[in-house]
Amino acid sequence: MLRPVESRSVSPVFVGRTAELETLNDALARASAGEPQALVIGGEAGVGKTRLVEEFAGAAARQGAVVVLGGCVEIGADGLPFAPFSTALRALRRELPGELAAAAAGQEEELARLLPELGEAAPARGADRSDEEGMARLFELTARLLERVAAGRTVVVALEDLHWADASTRHLLAYLFRTLRTGRLVLLATYRSDDIHRRHPLRPLLAELDRLRTVRRIEVGRFNRAEVGRQIAGILAHEPDPAQVDAIFERSDGNAFFVEELAVAAHEGSRTGLTDSLRDLLLVRVESLPESAQRVARIVAEGGSTVEYRLLAAVARLAEDDLIEALRAAVGANILLAAPGGDGYRFRHSLVREAVGDDLLPGERSRLNRHYAEALEADPTLVPAGERVMRLASYWYHAHDPAKALPAVLDASVTARRRHAHAERLRLLERAMELWEATPEDIRATLRPVDYAEVYPPCGCDPATTPLRYLDLMAEAAVAGRLCGERERALKITKRALHQLEDGGDPLRAAWFWVQRSRLVQAQARGDGWKELGTAQELVRGLPPSEVHAEVLAAAANWSMLRAPGPDAMSAAERAVEYARMVGAEDIELNACLTLGVLMVDAGDIETGLAQMYEVKDEVLARGLTAVVGRSHVNLPSVLEGVGRSQDAVRILREGLGLTQEWGLRDSEAWMWANLAESLISLGRWDEAVEAAVNAQRTGQSAKPRGGGSNRLAHLALVRGEIDEASHHLAAARASYGTHDPMPQNDLPMSFLALGIAAAEGRLLDVRAEADRALDAGFPTGTQRYAWPLLLAAAVAESDARAQALPIAQTGRAAFLERLFEAVRTLTTGAPLWLAYEQWTRAELDRAAGRVAPDTWSDVVTAFETLERPYDLAQVRHRLAEALLALGGDDERARATELLRLTHATAAHLRARPLLDATTHLAQRARLSLTTAPPPPDPAGSFGLTTRERDVLRLVSAGRTNRQIAEELFISPKTASVHVSNILGKLGVSGRGEAAAVAHRTGLFPAETLASGTKG
Repeated sequence: MLRPVESRSVSPVFVGRTAELETLNDALARASAGEPQALVIGGEAGVGKTRLVEEFAGAAARQGAVVVLGGCVEIGADGLPFAPFSTALRALRRELPGELAAAAAGQEEELARLLPELGEAAPARGADRSDEEGMARLFELTARLLERVAAGRTVVVALEDLHWADASTRHLLAYLFRTLRTGRLVLLATYRSDDIHRRHPLRPLLAELDRLRTVRRIEVGRFNRAEVGRQIAGILAHEPDPAQVDAIFERSDGNAFFVEELAVAAHEGSRTGLTDSLRDLLLVRVESLPESAQRVARIVAEGGSTVEYRLLAAVARLAEDDLIEALRAAVGANILLAAPGGDGYRFRHSLVREAVGDDLLPGERSRLNRHYAEALEADPTLVPAGERVMRLASYWYHAHDPAKALPAVLDASVTARRRHAHAERLRLLERAMELWEATPEDIRATLRPVDYAEVYPPCGCDPATTPLRYLDLMAEAAVAGRLCGERERALKITKRALHQLEDGGDPLRAAWFWVQRSRLVQAQARGDGWKELGTAQELVRGLPPSEVHAEVLAAAANWSMLRAPGPDAMSAAERAVEYARMVGAEDIELNACLTLGVLMVDAGDIETGLAQMYEVKDEVLARGLTAVVGRSHVNLPSVLEGVGRSQDAVRILREGLGLTQEWGLRDSEAWMWANLAESLISLGRWDEAVEAAVNAQRTGQSAKPRGGGSNRLAHLALVRGEIDEASHHLAAARASYGTHDPMPQNDLPMSFLALGIAAAEGRLLDVRAEADRALDAGFPTGTQRYAWPLLLAAAVAESDARAQALPIAQTGRAAFLERLFEAVRTLTTGAPLWLAYEQWTRAELDRAAGRVAPDTWSDVVTAFETLERPYDLAQVRHRLAEALLALGGDDERARATELLRLTHATAAHLRARPLLDATTHLAQRARLSLTTAPPPPDPAGSFGLTTRERDVLRLVSAGRTNRQIAEELFISPKTASVHVSNILGKLGVSGRGEAAAVAHRTGLFPAETLASGTKG
């Protein structure tokens, strides 16, 4: 191998870039203070982005930072999945082995997908069902790894050539830019701006980053004439002729790389400085090399961003001495450089590589790729193990040999799947479908689903002997498209697959594709997906149990649980459990059991349903099933909250949050935060609820859990009287939920909030209109947890309108109240909480009708005193106090005073301003004090009397003898005598009579106490 050869064509003097370096150094300073920094550096090819990063990296290293670099890798025209992150993490492991090992502890199997050196990657599971959050989990664990490594020292991670990045790398980078919150970390990436055409895949990412206030953009511009002069002086080691500077500046237009090339060409007397094409300038430099060096350059250009020396030797097929001489010539001319690590070669600049690659003839390109593939097949150790499969697939594909390319591409798709690189997996599967017809039948007959396909269940066939089908590839591609966000492509694939299955010969496979289509339709906001699920159910009806059959039933039951629970959903869930158990589909069985448990609770069989859900939760924990933990720790607490067991819900949610954070399940974590906020609201822990709701918004990767967070924040703002804030959060919730797939669990709480906001603003007619819309839609089974608060809010609005004698309330009141009464009569009240809500709602309706009944309100207060709902209890206490004051009477006023004091204390603690104001206003109208006078000081305390001495003095004052005192207090006469002597000393008197006088004079004992003591 050659050592790096110095060349004049790179200026030893760093020119300009003062503002850019100031931005980078400021980011380094902020990161060193514990604030993670994200930067994106753009600029045209050759403008000096790499040199800027190198200068910054050197300065950062001198300040003690650990700097690691990773470059996006091209193999031919293909990017290598996660390549820059793998390279950077590998370098980080070399620099900080102990810190990285500690940061990765417990998650080595997952992180090995990015860094194989950490250990064996976790086995892949059924990606369509079992690993929906696999990619998100990997991304979260990577973010946590970087935060932990950067907790104790400053780390700079620089990723270059983002314009070549594969989709998975782009997705991971975007995730890190969005979610990094802690650590002394600088994360920067560079890209070539002149390559970003309108349809370039990097363009959406750049648009997203523009919206993130945490990401700073740096645009590296061209040099001005003075900077070009300083650059040329550095290259030539003397001041250049001004005319030469003018000519080069005009020719290069200030592009740093072309300045270098033109300066060297002019210095060597080359005529290329006068050519019309700068591309010709680059090629003529190459063409001036010996033929063997030119040949090596062409081989390297087609091999990828970097080509290992041994692989290059195998492809070049030159004698080793000849190869080294050719490399020495290319390196000496500064065309090639030794790659970092010293194990291969790369072009000094990608522009030169592209110029050489573009100059290859089509047949020459195919031949070189074939030679690379054959060399790699003959000796797989020529390239790093983590790159081998992907590079072989790329070489064979670009060699245009379908018989070799199809198996290689399928192998690569499996590797991509195991790394959760679903975008690359989709691209590879689409290549496989492209190659399918061109591949000889005898080659296709050797391929097996067990080797390349896993998303479609075997369904009775032997995967070891059944040939791989084109439909298997379509199934894999459809799931890969859904998981990487390319849902439109996935929808097109499912459409083509269903068209092929129109003959009806494979109803199970057709049903499976309809289930996939249902998921895609929902994800793309094209509908609720029920039509597709209905078609799938028709296709499997009457067929024997199978995994597909169980999946169809489970999907239908889960859909109905959320939108239309009832007997049909219960039946589907029961059969899904039965079928899944029969065919050994564990994940389907557990998910269906959860669905069945929810439906049982909805139907009124609360304890049986909860027991089933607890059983699933315990099994999930015992077996570490990450695929089901999201549902078990989201659905069970939700159901517990729905029946009023908020403390139990909080306990399970805290447990679930620990698991989801450990396993990187971000969306499940967001759902748990939203549910936790709901339970904390119920328990009166509102400040904690705000924090949980904000975490739901911040953590959620998809819209609906973020909508849950907005919903809770709107609720809290409403009950605290912050109406504008409540309206803002309600609008955010509506935007998150959308309108394409209505669900009662989303729609009814939003109706409740809209109704409450309208009531707070005095818009009674809007209150009625919102309630009418909800009543028109009806309350399906299991929605009472959302329906009762809505009915109550409508009743409260009518009740308050009557109390305030609003003229607008008269028209239509009777009909509206009758409609509310009818809804109350028919709504389920299976849990104590909802029985209490029924009583409360009926009492409000009575109040709205002009009937004031303290006994009714007393019953409501009694019902809520046994529940964990402090705010609800405070509200009904306020109503009872109001009813008692309406009756009048001293006893009623005394009781109302105590109730209002309790209500006022709760409202003040919760900062529930509307209730606080209403309580204060009612007390003022009734001339009641909401504060209690402090008790008078105990005179006995001023004399230093003990409790026993006080008891003795009371009996002395009542005329008791020592013997009588002893009998009453169950002590001996001698002890009584000792107490009396101590009392006389403390009071400073000489006898019993004086002691009794002091007790009377200071009011130690009320007259009635003494009187009662003297009787008998």
